[in-house]
Amino acid sequence: MGFYTSPSFFMASAFLVVPAAVLGLTGRSMRAYGMTASCLMMALLFAGNPQGLAALGVFLTIASLGAYAVHRSWCTEGGAKSLAVYRAALLSTIVPLVIYKVGAVFDRDLLGFIGISYITFKAVQVLIEMRDGLIERMDPLDYLYFLTFFATFTSGPIDRSRRFVEDIHAPRPRSDYADLLTRGVMMMFAGAAMQLVLATIARGFYDASCAPAGTLTLDALTMPVACREVLRAYGYAAYLFFDFAGYSLMAMGLGRCFGIAVPANFRAPYIAVDIKDFWNRWHITLSTWLRDFVFMRFVRMATKRKLFSSRLQTACAAYMVDMALMGAWHGLTVDYLAYGIYHGVLLAVTEIYQKRSSFHKRHRKEGWYKVASWFVTLQLVVLGFALFSGQVSGLIAAALG
Repeated sequence: MGFYTSPSFFMASAFLVVPAAVLGLTGRSMRAYGMTASCLMMALLFAGNPQGLAALGVFLTIASLGAYAVHRSWCTEGGAKSLAVYRAALLSTIVPLVIYKVGAVFDRDLLGFIGISYITFKAVQVLIEMRDGLIERMDPLDYLYFLTFFATFTSGPIDRSRRFVEDIHAPRPRSDYADLLTRGVMMMFAGAAMQLVLATIARGFYDASCAPAGTLTLDALTMPVACREVLRAYGYAAYLFFDFAGYSLMAMGLGRCFGIAVPANFRAPYIAVDIKDFWNRWHITLSTWLRDFVFMRFVRMATKRKLFSSRLQTACAAYMVDMALMGAWHGLTVDYLAYGIYHGVLLAVTEIYQKRSSFHKRHRKEGWYKVASWFVTLQLVVLGFALFSGQVSGLIAAALG
């Protein structure tokens, strides 16, 4: 059963929401029921994939043991606060994802399962915040529920454990849950419309083999090859937004039905006026995760060790590391890595331009400048997605061949 793609998922979700709504509207806790529902949905997700289920079990075991070791070392009175324990736990939690990504390069499915990228980032967040003293205790069942909550398991958004645990334990008056449920149902319908209708039409535009009957396709238009490829890139950008934002909106809605206010993942990204603004609007939970746990920590480390001569150089290097990791997180392919490096360069150049350009400082608040900046940003974003999709590498290969 595919989450958010198959009719059986929506039927199962509707069936499971009813008891959740009854519990919520009568003011009772949904924590135990939510865990049970997630276990059931995990069983359905991996029903035809015992290898994936076994890999998930291995990961949960490794992550749980690592979290227990770090909690005992860093969060309990008299704990040793051992960096060796923390680093070993962090490494062991990340290793399955690395093995899976490397194996995928050679068409080998090693320790992989659907959702491994998202669950790894969530498990790593818990370890880091335990070490930082932000998490003082974590109930083992809450931890497993956080990692396996089915609404966000396969495609995010990437939630944070402290916020999640607060939600599942917070007493909610009937009126508050009723509002949450209403919003959740509306989000589910809106997300379904985006993902199942608008994304399908957008994909059909640039890929005629997927086009619904009666819709406009790129192949039906007569134009030069260069114009066709530009429109293909725009069509893919539209498809990617409607598809991913639709998934995220449905996950937010389903989470609210279970009393969990899953954070937003998109905020009108195509109206961004610069690349930094774009990443504050696109895949927000990923970009903020990378900001908090990669960018800021790299800046702190580089500043402490005086690796660079200025704050600007440090920030630019941090952007490159941050976005390179983002590309690798998607996959160890030329297209994904190029996408990450491309955005790292764009963010670094933007940082330099905004900090040093007197022209930018004089005109940044003027309407014409904002419109021009938006237009340039949109073209850069669409080009990035053409890298991401493999369109650029395909055109290069065709030209060389």
